[in-house]
Amino acid sequence: MALWASPVAAQEKVKFNLSWLPQGSTGGVLVAINKGYYREAGLEVSAIVGHGGQRTVNEVDQGLFEFGYGDPISVMLNRAQGGKTKMVGSINTVWPGAICYLAKPGRKIAGPADLKGMSMGGGGASPLQNIVPAWLQANGLPPTSIKLLRLDPSTINPSFLQGRVDLTECWEGANLPVLKSLAAKQGREIGSLRYRDFGLDMVGNGIVTTEKMIEQKPDVVRRFVQATYRGYAWMRDNPEASAGVIASQYPMLDKQVMVEQIRQIGALEGDRETKGHKPGWLPVPRMEATARFVREAFHLAPTLKATDIYTNQFVE
Repeated sequence: MALWASPVAAQEKVKFNLSWLPQGSTGGVLVAINKGYYREAGLEVSAIVGHGGQRTVNEVDQGLFEFGYGDPISVMLNRAQGGKTKMVGSINTVWPGAICYLAKPGRKIAGPADLKGMSMGGGGASPLQNIVPAWLQANGLPPTSIKLLRLDPSTINPSFLQGRVDLTECWEGANLPVLKSLAAKQGREIGSLRYRDFGLDMVGNGIVTTEKMIEQKPDVVRRFVQATYRGYAWMRDNPEASAGVIASQYPMLDKQVMVEQIRQIGALEGDRETKGHKPGWLPVPRMEATARFVREAFHLAPTLKATDIYTNQFVE
């Protein structure tokens, strides 16, 4: 046995739900696996393709995965149904969502008011169906200013690029570079309006686990969280090489799109609220604002508090 190989028996097996196909947003986990950071922390981590944020968080709650890539909305909705999930670190300190549109000559879109009367496609289960009306209202517009359509997720991109819907949801570090690449192939350009530039002060995705894991295996949670942030730090410093690492495991992925996703995620990992804190620290005022917005947008009980949905004990 090589000197550096740790005894297999000592490795704790851990499953991580990527929430979607491998992409820049979850690349730090794939890099940490490849670089042996988890192995050094006594963990044997396998990353599994997922089926969207809500299902991922629910599957973590059911014990099918120890950890997953999830967002505070999914955690709050899970807890509203009696689940016991919690965020133990952020990857996107700010909300990575935006509304995308195809740039057209003579049409200027500078703010939410310019989207009046347009149609927007999103998945039937997408939080977009609740976020958009609440966000419009917060910007002093009628909640029905944008006509929301429920589409099969596989038809969203084609419907948007063919002009059957005016707007689509896009996510930095995820499908935004994919959309831009698809549009560029048609000689089109995509513009976007970020929710956070117009009043949505919300934390984005991060690492989700269960209260049971936190209570029974806090050491495993700590080791997983810290090795994960080592992966994200390496990825942030080495976008090209990281895209190469991920593409070597998943050759069907577009490497250039992934480099762009990785750069976007690097920019989302911290902001002025998290300055001076360790990676993954969840900003307390922003978590309060997040819980308030989600409670109102999804009509949840006022008893569901910010402190229920996250802890900073593993990132302090």
